[in-house]
Amino acid sequence: MFAIHFFENNTRVLNQALRRIPTIDEEIKIKGRKGKVINVEKLEENTFHVYVEFEKLVDKNKAATKELGKKKKR
Repeated sequence: MFAIHFFENNTRVLNQALRRIPTIDEEIKIKGRKGKVINVEKLEENTFHVYVEFEKLVDKNKAATKELGKKKKR
């Protein structure tokens, strides 16, 4: 088992104990967000830092409010 620490922009996203180490350019899904492994660093014998770049999120609420325009006051 390996201790895997997932990072996004130097922010720790998730720590997991895994049997397999993710590889570079592997598609990965963490906390419901799709991402891609950028870099893997080995710190100790069983400790790894995995750097992930997540896809940009599109806020559905903002897009919906722009289409409706401003609400009228009564």
